[in-house]
Amino acid sequence: MKLKSFVTLYLGIIYLFFYIPIIVLIVYSFNNARYSLLWHGFTWQWYNELFTDTDLWIATYHSLVLGMTAATMSTAIGVLASVSIYRYRFVGRNFLNALVFILILSPEIVTGASLIVLFTLFNLPLGFTSLLLSHISFCIPFVIVTIYSRLAGFDKNIFEAAKDLGANDSLIFTRILLPLLWPAVIASWLLSFTLSLDDVIISYFVAGPEFEILPLKIYSMVRSGIKPEINALCTVLFVVTFSLVGLSQFALRKKT
Repeated sequence: MKLKSFVTLYLGIIYLFFYIPIIVLIVYSFNNARYSLLWHGFTWQWYNELFTDTDLWIATYHSLVLGMTAATMSTAIGVLASVSIYRYRFVGRNFLNALVFILILSPEIVTGASLIVLFTLFNLPLGFTSLLLSHISFCIPFVIVTIYSRLAGFDKNIFEAAKDLGANDSLIFTRILLPLLWPAVIASWLLSFTLSLDDVIISYFVAGPEFEILPLKIYSMVRSGIKPEINALCTVLFVVTFSLVGLSQFALRKKT
């Protein structure tokens, strides 16, 4: 009993360490003071200014278009890749599976520098296309891991039974695998969208001057000083991210 209480206290302290800064940010987004860190009363002023900022909404629109496009394409590619790794045996299969985890563990600054070198080598102009390719590249490994973990829980005998009944690979994929994978597919899409919406480091390397996205807009605003509008913007972004992650976890959980 004492051990259980200690574990609960320990985990509580860890989570408080993670979330206290976010809670402080959310509280100060309602503070009626532009520069003071003292509480001067409750106000919606900074949210009103936030939602009337045209440049900020343009960056938000860019991020939403980029995030949805990258999430859709990376999910489609990741589903096909994970099914191929799971169902087929080919030369280099284990090596490709290991590369997925290497990409997840690789520092973002390394990925960003590698991508900017690649785009420069092929004379690809920086902008929407470079951002889209970059976001797809770092989202795909997370999609593969999510989908593959779902596939690992399947009974492989269902594929053999389907073949015995005359189903080919394409029919097995569309009629059996996809219906069973829908929760993981939705979770992968939401996770990819969240990763794309929150990315700063890789986007900083590959973004062009004509296509500004929300994370880089926030970064540029913070460099000139912490303003209450930034607290309000970060609060909205946190709520959106928290909601998407919650939806992905709800979709991914197994039905009882």
